[in-house]
Amino acid sequence: MSLSAAVPLAAGSSPSPSPSPTAPGVPTLKDAQEHATNAASWVEQNWSTWLAIGLRVLLIVVIATVLRAAVRRAITKLIDRMNRTAGAVDGTALGGLLVNAERRRQRSQAIGSVLRSVASFLVLGTAALMILGTFQINLAPLLASAGVAGVAIGFGARNLVTDFLSGVFMILEDQYGVGDTIDAGVASGEVIEVGLRVTKLRGADGEIWYVRNGEVKRIGNLSQGWSTAGVDVTVRSDENLDKVKETLAGVGERMSKEEPWNEMLWGPIEVLGLDSVLLDSMVVRVSAKTMPGKALTVERELRWRIKRAFDEAGIAIVGGATVPVDGATAPDPTAGVAAPSAYASTVSPQSMAASPIPPPSTTK
Repeated sequence: MSLSAAVPLAAGSSPSPSPSPTAPGVPTLKDAQEHATNAASWVEQNWSTWLAIGLRVLLIVVIATVLRAAVRRAITKLIDRMNRTAGAVDGTALGGLLVNAERRRQRSQAIGSVLRSVASFLVLGTAALMILGTFQINLAPLLASAGVAGVAIGFGARNLVTDFLSGVFMILEDQYGVGDTIDAGVASGEVIEVGLRVTKLRGADGEIWYVRNGEVKRIGNLSQGWSTAGVDVTVRSDENLDKVKETLAGVGERMSKEEPWNEMLWGPIEVLGLDSVLLDSMVVRVSAKTMPGKALTVERELRWRIKRAFDEAGIAIVGGATVPVDGATAPDPTAGVAAPSAYASTVSPQSMAASPIPPPSTTK
């Protein structure tokens, strides 16, 4: 018999309550303490790894941001230097004619935009791949999927890619710019806007053409270098050639000394000589080198002055129908027309004689 059982209970005392059993599924304080201990232990074991990964990601982001800003700044300075180099000739006569401020601005803006976009894509794309590699993510499936998607997009949008690449090379090679007059094959006119995908032209009648850069197979730029103004003067075959040449040379000399023609003409107006000789006329060729896009204007003024000078010198300009020589009678236009036939009238003796004799009537 144990001691606890042998000792009698004191009067008025009650037995101590026994602990109640815990309901299943309800976490206890001991379980919470164990979970907290495990979490603290896991954090203590892995905090250095996560800290290293976080510092590595932060370092990649910082380097990428700084590198992107430095590259974009370098590209901006390069474009500004190109503009200053082109603007150095603005004070000269030739520079003022060939260099267009709007053209330089749009070209430099397009080139800078392309270079900055390419630089940002390369830097940020490389940084993103490095961050994924830091988290030990397998990049092989991602790169393979991106390659397949790129090929699919390339085939589906090949026209867009062609237009974009053609526009990039057109701008980089400076094939044309704002203010130039070009013949793009599919359309012609003055360039009013140059884009990476579409070039906008103003036609001769005021219409606006939107030409996709990928459709342009050839470009004839009428505003680069210089133009040639040529005028053909047709005179009679019996005119004095020395007098004709002297008159034309005088017209060219006076026009070369007057404004604004002296700026448009980049060379003397030359009488090249006889271009063709016919029985009743001959053609004298006059040519001059002009600034780009001003050939038609110079030709119109030159024709005006030549006509006035020839009228004062008594030299006739011929063309079109043959002009008869002075003293010769013009042929009668009715000489080749046949006389009317006598048989045209039904009451003429010839018609009456040629009419069939009616048969005699029979009487009963």
